[in-house]
Amino acid sequence: MPNRKHLPEFAGLPTVDFPSRETFPPEHGLVPAKADPGAFAWRLRLMPFGEEEDFRTFLERFIAEIDTAAVTALIIGNCWDPGPANDHVDAVRDALAERAGAFPALRALFFGEVTRREIPQFSWIAQTDVSPLLAAFPHLGEFVVRGADEMRFGGSWGEFKLAWNVSGHEELRRLTFQTHRLDPSVVRDVLSSDLPALEHLELYLGSADGDGASPEDLTRLLGGTAFPALKSLGLRNGQDTDSLVAALADAPVTRRLAVLDLSLGTLTDKGAGVLLDAPAFLGLDRLDLHHHHMSEEMTERVRGRFAAAGVGIDAGGRQEADEEYDDEYDDEEYEEEPIAPAIVR
Repeated sequence: MPNRKHLPEFAGLPTVDFPSRETFPPEHGLVPAKADPGAFAWRLRLMPFGEEEDFRTFLERFIAEIDTAAVTALIIGNCWDPGPANDHVDAVRDALAERAGAFPALRALFFGEVTRREIPQFSWIAQTDVSPLLAAFPHLGEFVVRGADEMRFGGSWGEFKLAWNVSGHEELRRLTFQTHRLDPSVVRDVLSSDLPALEHLELYLGSADGDGASPEDLTRLLGGTAFPALKSLGLRNGQDTDSLVAALADAPVTRRLAVLDLSLGTLTDKGAGVLLDAPAFLGLDRLDLHHHHMSEEMTERVRGRFAAAGVGIDAGGRQEADEEYDDEYDDEEYEEEPIAPAIVR
């Protein structure tokens, strides 16, 4: 899972942290970032377990000290529940949405960039209905959300559930859900949205309990009726990657993809055989299969076949056949195989 460390870049820009009240001395890059706010992706996160300010106060201080009218990329990190106010995730969402006017140039938003050192597992990161953020920022080109699909707490904390109720968004080009499990109803809601500009969709589908999304939940996507501009598709962390491959083999959407990412899943020799036999996959520019359960022999066959066809292929991170599926797989030691860069048509 991509939560080992904070992103060094987001939306093509280097990241910089705006210091919270208890942050260690500001990083060296803060001075040039203040001078040219639009050249950096700004990260807001609060230090856990301290006498921190609440998120709304933190956000207002950021707006007061930085020319946020020039900010194009924003990362909201670990900002719910570390401070004395114990902000709920929906309070953070609402505070940001209410101050959307202070960010007229915002084009990329990451909501929930929490690392393993802050919260060890995706399934412990509370999330909420993110739809108000899309409504508040109609010019977003990229949106990333990370967290659990559902969490229940006792007392005043209650229940948190990831939801998507976006009827449409004219300018969104990249959409990513990083979860340990993506509820099938959320998948269907995403695929029902009118996103005419969407080029990249990345869904972390899996669930070790076997109750994640299935190919049936992807019908509108596979049929090619959703997202006419789509060129890059990630169906990652799948609990049954073989079934996904079978559904993609003759799906209309596959024929117009340049990039297909099936990594962090459960691909076996059975699904690999379908990859080798279906001509549609050979039309890709890039295929990512890393972290799979193929045999060594099949791994080499797949790697050789796609490389010979000019497809950039990553088939690294082979798992033993008897290793159980883990919906929060840690690929800390994995290094991506060198492949030719994808050519987005």
